[in-house]
Amino acid sequence: MKKRNLGNSELEVSPLAFGGNVFGWTVDEPSAFILLDQLIAAGGNFIDTADVYSRWVPGNKGGESETIIGNWLKSRGKRKEVIIATKVGMEMSATKTGLSKKYIFQAVEDSLQRLQTDYIDLYQSHCDDTNTPLEETLDAYAELIKQGKVRTIGASNFTVSRLAEALQLSKKFGYPPYQSVQPEYNLYDREDYEKNLEQFCLDNNLGVICYYSLASGFLSGKYRSTKDLSQSPRGQGVQKYLTDRGFRILDALDKAAKEYNATPTQIALAWLMARPSITAPIASATNPTQLNDLIAATKLELSKATIAELEKL
Repeated sequence: MKKRNLGNSELEVSPLAFGGNVFGWTVDEPSAFILLDQLIAAGGNFIDTADVYSRWVPGNKGGESETIIGNWLKSRGKRKEVIIATKVGMEMSATKTGLSKKYIFQAVEDSLQRLQTDYIDLYQSHCDDTNTPLEETLDAYAELIKQGKVRTIGASNFTVSRLAEALQLSKKFGYPPYQSVQPEYNLYDREDYEKNLEQFCLDNNLGVICYYSLASGFLSGKYRSTKDLSQSPRGQGVQKYLTDRGFRILDALDKAAKEYNATPTQIALAWLMARPSITAPIASATNPTQLNDLIAATKLELSKATIAELEKL
């Protein structure tokens, strides 16, 4: 896979980020090892996770995804071959949340221990914390970078105004700047990113790692009616896409898939990868067949006509 620079950082990442949110949820550790081995063998190197994954599963407390990735890293000895992106800030417990300096210092040590590594390639603010001054958060990151525990920082779920403020503070006081952004963006959910954030990212050369790249699996085409929602634990999150517009998009994906001898998944991801502002969409897989589908998308080049046909929807 041809690598792409993440923003203005030194990180070179594959055009697809594997979403580690499924680890410890719909993917157990042995299955995760198989998928990660497959990803690396195909030339991928970008793994996205978070400390809070997968706390929502009954019996979990958070950190399960990082722990599985850490066990894989230790068993394979491929640390330098992968870019590990994780996040801090979402609630792990009543006392473990936010972006205060004190908590970031605690959370990073926990993540490093679970990941069984000395450094995190991309450490991201998982969500904005308006109760903590941006300067405090950026100062914490500056110290972690100085200590060699973090290479680059990014932001997830930030508004453009808060992101702009953070970049201005970095420039003014010499803090390390955010190099990437994680917004929700896919062929169905477009308006917020394209109207409010995309041009800012282009103007500031920010890397964009979009999540829900397949609209919780809807754009794969496997959910065509309410009856299909029971196919997956994520199915209930798809119901909002079962609209006239959603079905028009599926029809267009089907048409393009037939033309390119591909799948709707591959077309939807290739459309994202072709967009100039996008560095790497995040997508997850629960089995090798699904991962093969994701990997195939990195080799698919859509024509301008196909892109235009999809975008007019």
